[in-house]
Amino acid sequence: MSTVEVNFDGLIGPTHNYAGLSLGNIASAKNAGGTSRPRAAALQGLGKMRFLMSLGLPQGVLLPHERPNAAWLRTLGFSGSDAEVCAAAFAADPVLFRNAMSASAMWTANAGTVSPAPDTADGRVHITAANLSTMAHRSIEHAETYRQLAIAFADTRHFAVHAPVPAKFGDEGAANFMRLCRSHGEKGVEVFIYGEERQGHFPSRQDRRASDAVARLNGVNAAIFWPQADAAIQAGAFHNDVVAVANERVMFAHEQAFEDKEALYAELRRRLPEFEIVEVPASAVSLADAIGSYLFNSQLVTLASGEMALVLPKESEENARVKAWLDTMLAGNGPIRAYHFIDVRESMKNGGGPACLRLRVAVSEAALAAIDARFLLDDAKADALERLIERHWPESIAPDDLGNPALWETAWEARRALFQLLELA
Repeated sequence: MSTVEVNFDGLIGPTHNYAGLSLGNIASAKNAGGTSRPRAAALQGLGKMRFLMSLGLPQGVLLPHERPNAAWLRTLGFSGSDAEVCAAAFAADPVLFRNAMSASAMWTANAGTVSPAPDTADGRVHITAANLSTMAHRSIEHAETYRQLAIAFADTRHFAVHAPVPAKFGDEGAANFMRLCRSHGEKGVEVFIYGEERQGHFPSRQDRRASDAVARLNGVNAAIFWPQADAAIQAGAFHNDVVAVANERVMFAHEQAFEDKEALYAELRRRLPEFEIVEVPASAVSLADAIGSYLFNSQLVTLASGEMALVLPKESEENARVKAWLDTMLAGNGPIRAYHFIDVRESMKNGGGPACLRLRVAVSEAALAAIDARFLLDDAKADALERLIERHWPESIAPDDLGNPALWETAWEARRALFQLLELA
């Protein structure tokens, strides 16, 4: 039975804003206080999904969370109606309130960690929701993320969805995870990347114990646990997927992505003789260029022809050194045979590129048929979502708008309309 990889992208929510909440994320900090464009952001994300579909790849979608999150604010002692809770929170602590407005659930690479059926002890696809405990605005996502995953992958013949690892151990999901295999349908080697605790300017976000726990929960038969290079973390690579991405037998990575990289490559070659590394030297593309352009936060995909292609942000095309290296790569005889640039600038300004916006789920034909169809995208549904976004998503949000009750009601109504369109309770 053939296996396909479905990308589940996060639909960017109506409260997309630039609050600068993510310590260690250079783009998020740089654009803090700017005016965001939620409608354009959502349409750009939907455009990326459409482009992947045009390449012949199946596409799924996960939904924005309720924002502002009045239920979370109630746990912090605010009371009254939703609007009264939000007004009281904004008046008492505007910084706290900005956490309740964050649309960061759009980056579904952080939704969880997915182990495909060939890798697991019971032969099912296992998904463990991430707890994202190191950042306040993201730590409030896991409950709804888990609910959405449990609905989308409810068929227990094919799927097992696990609740997050306890919050003491920070888990950032698939953004710190790679899978290498001969093909999506064959047994793979799962690589869990974690950050070692050091006294640097920026924190590491993936706890080794969280990675261990996720591997156990997912019943993974063949796992490697490896530290991300501290140099990369301190340069602003807050997740591994900012400096490395893997697809089937190929890893595309920066020279400075991992601690003791040669030992990692040797272990991967031992376990998977077909393993290929496409490594970008720092002399050609610095860490600063890689992080600024999000060269590695691209989607490396296998097309129907069997060839591999990169789907990159426009910022990679606009960086002369990055573009020159990509052209040199294509002129060679390597495994990556094409690249495409897409516009996801609104997400990029908040520190998330094409790879941040998607969760990869490799499934058999039978498992694909068992996914709740409301979470799968086709052209007609994409058209309907586009119309809904144009009707309900705000055109812009300036920092002072976050405390406007009209914006809160607009966001709640947009989500109600989205759930009605998709026939979700």
